[in-house]
Amino acid sequence: MSAEVDVLLQEAKESIEAAQNYRSELQQRLNGLNQARKQVRGSSGQAREALQRHFSELQAAATRLLSERLSALLAEVDAIEADSVRPLDECQSLIEHGVGQADELLREGEAALRCGLGEKEDKLGSFTKKAVHIQLDSLPEVPALVDVPCVSAQLDDSLLSVLRDRVSRLGSVASHPPVQIEELQERPGSILVRWCKVDEDFAAADYRLQHRRSGGGRSQYEDAYIGRDCEFLVLHLDPHTDYLFRVSARGEGRTEWSPWSVPQTGYTTLAPHEWCPGSEGYILSSRRNIALRSDSSHTRCPVLYSNAPTYFCGQTLTFKLSAAGQMDARDSLGVCVDSRGGTESLQRDQAVCISTNGAVFVNGKEMTNQLPAVALGSAVTFDMEVVNLFPVGSGDPAEGGHFKLRVTIGSGSREVVFDWLVEQTVDCLFFGCSFVHSGWKVLVF
Repeated sequence: MSAEVDVLLQEAKESIEAAQNYRSELQQRLNGLNQARKQVRGSSGQAREALQRHFSELQAAATRLLSERLSALLAEVDAIEADSVRPLDECQSLIEHGVGQADELLREGEAALRCGLGEKEDKLGSFTKKAVHIQLDSLPEVPALVDVPCVSAQLDDSLLSVLRDRVSRLGSVASHPPVQIEELQERPGSILVRWCKVDEDFAAADYRLQHRRSGGGRSQYEDAYIGRDCEFLVLHLDPHTDYLFRVSARGEGRTEWSPWSVPQTGYTTLAPHEWCPGSEGYILSSRRNIALRSDSSHTRCPVLYSNAPTYFCGQTLTFKLSAAGQMDARDSLGVCVDSRGGTESLQRDQAVCISTNGAVFVNGKEMTNQLPAVALGSAVTFDMEVVNLFPVGSGDPAEGGHFKLRVTIGSGSREVVFDWLVEQTVDCLFFGCSFVHSGWKVLVF
């Protein structure tokens, strides 16, 4: 009986645990549903606000433009009317003056006819002189109706049909954007953002990536990238800080951008790559990720190392040349196990590097394979992966051992791949550069 009770008790405990797990899973799904509902309602509210704001601005702008055009046309009518009525008013004044003279002459003539014989001769003579002076046979010319303006307004109703057609195609509402962020991958002081099309019928010509700090700071989205690629490395990000990323697309032959993707939150826990401050012969930027070789007066070629071993296997380390000086065979860009002082180049043991002439060195020995020479705008990349975590050798501790890393160095459109043997296990590596002549400027990320 006791055994049966134990079995039942065990089954009850398992059922309770299963029920707890089941309830936890359901609660997570409820939370997912709440987030989905919040996204639908929130995005719908934002869409309504955007539509109302846009159409209100259009209505105000259209009303203003129509009012301005109406005022201009009315001003034209006023100008034509004023210019046309002025000579008519002058002609009317002349005619009215002539009518007045004719009335006065008629009165004088009638008075001369009614006067006595003694005065008649003088008054008739005066009347005749005045009649000759007035020139009763001279009449002012009155323009014919066909010669004066007949103002009219020509209105084209086709504008309404054009507006109706354009307005019917103005704007659109989409339930899903044509592009979404696919992956956020942390890098030292940066995040690699990858996106993809989710609408196969949408022919994208360009993509637009924006980012901003997350939280209550109300920071504005800033453009990080516009182009045809589907990934971009966003630099100059503070570690352990949440950032929001979103992407949109622009169709072939279109000027407007598509709706934004659902914002994704990303952050990096990796400290940014920095050059070591205070190194002789180099000037660093405020973020210490750009180094300028400033002094070539020394015969000795100083090596500039990273501030700390921040490069980890599995990452991509990139050197970008934004200025170039004179080449020298001792120049180097590369990765090393330590940051030993007193060396003139990374062309030494426990280091791999590329010279500005394209020569590749492994532990101080030049390889037969060579990459293109480094020039202004060149980008040199280093990728490493662990091949063997255990010492490679005879197994005798007295002989020591080596650890194997597979290194890929890329420059231009070419790359070389080789195995690098290091004397000890390393979790992280230093990077460095050395230039004999001034003028070289290198960004590391």
